[in-house]
Amino acid sequence: MESIQSALNRWMKGKESFQKSMQQMREEVLSSKDVQAFLNQHPELTGEQINKQLIKLYEYDIQSKACEKCPSLEECRNVVSGYVPEISLENDRIKLRYHECPRQEKHLEEVEKRKFVQSLHMPREIHEASFDKIYLEDETRLDVFARVKSFYDQAQEELPSKGLYLYGKFGVGKTYMLAALANALAELKIDTYFIYMPELVREMKASINDSSINDKIDRFKNASVLILDDMGAEFSSAWFRDEVLGAILQYRMMERLPVFFTSNYSTDELESILSQSGKGNHEQLKAARILERIRQVSQPVEVVGENYRE
Repeated sequence: MESIQSALNRWMKGKESFQKSMQQMREEVLSSKDVQAFLNQHPELTGEQINKQLIKLYEYDIQSKACEKCPSLEECRNVVSGYVPEISLENDRIKLRYHECPRQEKHLEEVEKRKFVQSLHMPREIHEASFDKIYLEDETRLDVFARVKSFYDQAQEELPSKGLYLYGKFGVGKTYMLAALANALAELKIDTYFIYMPELVREMKASINDSSINDKIDRFKNASVLILDDMGAEFSSAWFRDEVLGAILQYRMMERLPVFFTSNYSTDELESILSQSGKGNHEQLKAARILERIRQVSQPVEVVGENYRE
């Protein structure tokens, strides 16, 4: 059994080590520029008060104030991830309050912005598209961009009633340009639905027996801005053409709500494709009716240039 003297010596040594560590921590904390700045603002704090609240000063000192000590938001080193301390003095008591750090503020802004851009099976990079990343070397692309940007500029005052039907070969930037528009509109808190057409066809067909199909169609009808990406790529049935696409376009035409399209086909070529859906002599007329609605809610513009996917 350990003697009383040995135990006492060990305890005294531990106590001395603890006191030494506390003294070292005190010196480090009080030498901090952030802590010194705070104490200089409050000379009324006595040494005893500072010693009693040293842990608060330590908590304030070790944390990032502007993300300078954190590699990323996901690797935030602060007590509350994504939040920075703000120090104050109330009735001689040191208080720490937490608010969003710069990275957390940006993250929350992105989350809020994405609420206004809903998509159906669109890749992640669509959510990161922006006007300042669009290639504008080609003069024709400059004209298309000017039209897209004009819509955005007008939307700051009043939402235009017509979108654009962008058509051209693969990889010329049609989808990216409209994705950048959708993200810019989100900053104005204008909601946009961005839909990849082949997936929409599949989802609608799978939902025929689902009571949610009408709710889905209503969402597309009522979105402030609707973007239909890759028109003509899907194998469209007469039912989808007339009951889904036709119903959406008819409603938006009547309500003067803009629709944007991307396609590898001109409007005349798209009309020919849509007329091949179903059977009978009336398919050409039904396809023409769809195209008339497309022209009412958008303006055809050809996009030319090199393939940026290569």
